[in-house]
Amino acid sequence: MFVDRIRIHAKAGDGGNGCVSFRREKFVPRGGPNGGNGGKGGDIVFRTDVHTDNLVAFYFQPLLKASRGEHGMGKNMYGKAGKDAVYKVPAGTLIYRIPSRIFELPLIEETLDVPPPKPVISPGDCELVADLCQENQELVLCRGGSGGKGNTHFKSSTNRAPRQFTEGEPGEEGYFLLELRKIADVGLVGYPNAGKSTLLGKVSAAHPKIAPYPFTTLNPAVGVVEFEGYKRATVADIPGLIQGAHQNMGLGHDFLRHIVRCKLLVFVLDIAGSEGRNPIEDLRCLRRELDLYDPTLSQRPWIIAANKMDLHGVEENLAIIRNRFSDKVIVPMIAANGRGVEDFKMALQTLLNP
Repeated sequence: MFVDRIRIHAKAGDGGNGCVSFRREKFVPRGGPNGGNGGKGGDIVFRTDVHTDNLVAFYFQPLLKASRGEHGMGKNMYGKAGKDAVYKVPAGTLIYRIPSRIFELPLIEETLDVPPPKPVISPGDCELVADLCQENQELVLCRGGSGGKGNTHFKSSTNRAPRQFTEGEPGEEGYFLLELRKIADVGLVGYPNAGKSTLLGKVSAAHPKIAPYPFTTLNPAVGVVEFEGYKRATVADIPGLIQGAHQNMGLGHDFLRHIVRCKLLVFVLDIAGSEGRNPIEDLRCLRRELDLYDPTLSQRPWIIAANKMDLHGVEENLAIIRNRFSDKVIVPMIAANGRGVEDFKMALQTLLNP
């Protein structure tokens, strides 16, 4: 299971209450107050982990809770602080705070048996809390409440036997939206069945699912490409896009957000048009979809991987693309048998300069 967007509820631990106690010993029948303070509640902490690649853990545990602090005790003993709850998230996770108004459901007549629809939550309606994009980066999402004060804090020259104390403060809580955006140097973009997964499998040690039908890839996959001089780069295989993806048609926004962080975009084209499409029109539509989703994507460096060069009618299409995009790097290849893959890796190394 791959989960890259999930709603959670986080509740930090409450602080422990202060204690009301008095010193009572054999020869000290009227000792002063000795009530201790309550312990601090535990925090909710997020920590990025290189061994975590999606948010599936929160699908099975959407309610995050930290332990509360212990209450204060006599003999001026403080309560034990609650233990922090640390949760691992992949690098590239964005955390949004969901406003409470989203959960204010409309009033429904008592005669209706239909439950109210669940609110549709979009990151645009939420407040960005943090962008966890560094390794071992930590964020305290909700802080635990402070412990209450015991009656020792209220003694004075006029109040020798105070019975006042304070309760522990409640821990912070709220609803949050977690969204994962894959971090990669290169993003492979193309229509379904253009050969993106095959290309990723040839240039890296990744093993994405490959089959001769569209939409084989349902989840983003990331592979590592090794260059000369012990240099490397990461390449992300984005599932196939269709026209209208910027409006969330098909799988739309579920995958477009994963290329926002890529430094270089590679448009993988079926140069032979074996799926009944025109490769020049495919490139135009793909660039338009990216620009409509995020205008900054059209300003990223990009190259063309002209795949399926072993089919009939490719020379004419390749000549048209080279004539129209003479200033761009165009790498002819046959990803299925590895032809042109080394030229593709050299182009990546030159443009990325890792």
